[in-house]
Amino acid sequence: MADGHKPVILIADDDPEILSLLSIRLGRTGYKVLEAVDGEQTLEAVREHFPDLIILDVMMPGKNGWEVAKELRRDPRFKDIGILMLTAIGEKINEMTSPLYGADEYVDKPFEFADLEAKISAVLEKRKHA
Repeated sequence: MADGHKPVILIADDDPEILSLLSIRLGRTGYKVLEAVDGEQTLEAVREHFPDLIILDVMMPGKNGWEVAKELRRDPRFKDIGILMLTAIGEKINEMTSPLYGADEYVDKPFEFADLEAKISAVLEKRKHA
């Protein structure tokens, strides 16, 4: 980014392959990457690191992604954090439910990196000017 700040992205997914794939790819793209494997770990990481964006899987152990998003949106400290839902629950369900829980954007699995990266950039840009 122009201001020298390296955006921090928290990837929350209980699938180790997705977690690893996204961490490597986004790390190479220039983001600082954090990882979480369930809802509680995601909330802890958010409270500790205040990431710029969370890529949030819906189906995770403990609290699911929607519950995490809803909890974060109720707390004014986290209002500037972008939330991108990443899930395989089905395009129409994701499209309808993601906005209800405060997500800025959503991507369906399987996904194209170009699509994911474009949405990450758009959410980060939107949140920067919010």
